[in-house]
Amino acid sequence: MPISGKPEIGREGGRSDAVPEDGLGWPQIVRLGLVQTALGSVVVLMTATLNRVMVVELALPALVPGFLVALHYAAQVLRPRWGYGSDRSGMRTPWIVGGMAALCLGGFGAACGTALAATDLALGLALAALSFLCVGIGAGAAGTSLLVLLSGGVAPARRGAAATIVWVMMILGFALTAPLAGHFLDPFSGLRLVAVSGSVSAIAFTVAVLALAGVERRLPVRAPEPEAAKKPFFTVLGHVLADPVARTFTIFVFVSMLAYSAQELILEPYAGLTFAMSPGATTKLAGLQHGGVLAGMLLVAGVTLVARGTPLASLRLWIALGCAGSAAALFALAAGGDLLPLRPVVFALGVANGAYAVAAIGSMMALAGRGDARERGTRMGVWGAAQGIAFGAGGFLGAAAVDAVRLITAEPIQAYAAVFAAEGILFLVAVVLALRLEPVRAPGRGSVPLSPILGAR
Repeated sequence: MPISGKPEIGREGGRSDAVPEDGLGWPQIVRLGLVQTALGSVVVLMTATLNRVMVVELALPALVPGFLVALHYAAQVLRPRWGYGSDRSGMRTPWIVGGMAALCLGGFGAACGTALAATDLALGLALAALSFLCVGIGAGAAGTSLLVLLSGGVAPARRGAAATIVWVMMILGFALTAPLAGHFLDPFSGLRLVAVSGSVSAIAFTVAVLALAGVERRLPVRAPEPEAAKKPFFTVLGHVLADPVARTFTIFVFVSMLAYSAQELILEPYAGLTFAMSPGATTKLAGLQHGGVLAGMLLVAGVTLVARGTPLASLRLWIALGCAGSAAALFALAAGGDLLPLRPVVFALGVANGAYAVAAIGSMMALAGRGDARERGTRMGVWGAAQGIAFGAGGFLGAAAVDAVRLITAEPIQAYAAVFAAEGILFLVAVVLALRLEPVRAPGRGSVPLSPILGAR
């Protein structure tokens, strides 16, 4: 990574990882965040609204929407290929727009399939399955290229704050769409479901296209790679995975996201069984955790900006603190309320999760440009695939592990405690992996510590 911060032309004619000193301004970062808002607004209908309609209104087994959501996550394995494609083309915007088009069409198609299942179950579920795959492919293509565009256009000192802005705006998409869609879905009918989903998809695509307009033109032009110099996808993928730092970071992302997502489906049942909380109380508890996540993200963004040039601006430090804090909170949950009251522990878990998540995303943005800039999309795709697969597997494995442990213990609390403790151990493993990421070699500059690259400059 050139230290000068100015664009350079590599030996093979590709642009280096350098970012202009100012990079994209805050208005452009917020505009890219709007793309994540649009993406989140479509995804939340898939994972929440359609899930509920299939189980309640259509009386289908919960396994059916679970399988469809798993298809969405399975498609994330294609993220490296989409990143490779944007590397070869020289432009990220077409891949983001194309991904959003696939995502929005898939969202609309899934709603049509769900409505159709009421009269023709086989045909409706077939359409829904195809649409969920389309959603996974679209989210992977758009999300990967969007992060690569951010990583190449945001100055290092702003990466933590930029990651926070983009992810908070995605959460905003969840928060705005779910209640609005719920309002217009009553009284429920298949036709209303199709109309609401179609409207959300159309608005999301329009917002994304308008938000992207002209943003990439503010960055130095990166010419498409000449045909003679193009390397096959699997050659580039093998080169990325052969890099020790990229490989270690891939393992870190998978392990930490597995721990992060494993409590997704078990925290509320645990609170109900252990503390006799009502459904409304456990829902509020989940809201408290999400509030903690937001607080943790904002904390990291604020500190890395204010403490610029000091050790506190190191995203690697915040990754370690976030993972260690998450482990401590999970161990406290495993103690069953004997150490600390439940609500403060859950809020602390959210804060630690948020700090870790946003620091990891900022680190991902910085490390994507390590080495050949024409591999940036492939690198980001590898980490996005690890994240998506781990997130999909984590929720399933967390719930399955609880059921498995309950077969050998008479106390359900012990089953939940065992899973929380296992998650805590995974987070401690993630701390060790994060600390191994410190040495990063910049082209022609020798070895540079990871911390200044991730935000101290």
